[in-house]
Amino acid sequence: MGKSWKTAGKVEKAQQKGQIFTKLAREIAVAAKAGGPDPNANARLRLAVEAAKKVSCPNDTIERAIKKGAGLLDDGKVIEELTYEGYGPHGVGVIVECQTDNKHRTAPDMRHAFKSHEGSMGETGSVAWMFDRVGLIEGTKDGSFDPDEEAIEAGANEVFADEGTYEFFTAADDLDAVREALTSRGWKITKGELSYKAKNITELSDEQRKDVEEFLNYLDDMDDTHRVHATI
Repeated sequence: MGKSWKTAGKVEKAQQKGQIFTKLAREIAVAAKAGGPDPNANARLRLAVEAAKKVSCPNDTIERAIKKGAGLLDDGKVIEELTYEGYGPHGVGVIVECQTDNKHRTAPDMRHAFKSHEGSMGETGSVAWMFDRVGLIEGTKDGSFDPDEEAIEAGANEVFADEGTYEFFTAADDLDAVREALTSRGWKITKGELSYKAKNITELSDEQRKDVEEFLNYLDDMDDTHRVHATI
């Protein structure tokens, strides 16, 4: 599912390196390319811009990314969305979603990352069978409420609490409808995207989990990585 393995202070660490701004700008550009440059008419772009502003990403960086994605800024670079998959340490299934302007750099970097951590990067579909393709919506809501009832009324399949935020899982095709339903019920949506959800969790000892988390954090720190999903 991605987030549960991340170590404390990860966002702060990435921000110090300036890496998070680059990744946020890529997501903004990709979102603008996919759905247009108007955040009011493009939910993915709106959420990407809000995420960038939340960590004080400069406005000129945001505006430049929107223009780039909308084709209004020709710098000779095209950002592609690529997916890599394979097995990490101890047989854990891993899917890495990347956003890159140079796939000839990203692919060997990914292969090296898997190999150097005693894993193996496979062909497309090598571990995809271990995951369901789902819609993931994160949000918060004031006041008292029953999360399960909220999920049912909005048409979500599952809901999980995560440190004051709630994660709703939907069928991939229902993502937009459930997001709109939650918004109409007073939810502040902070994330709405297609994601991967592990069908079965790989059983690990504490020592094995340490190895896997080290690998996943290594992947997450790579410049071209956008999201990481694993069967833990």
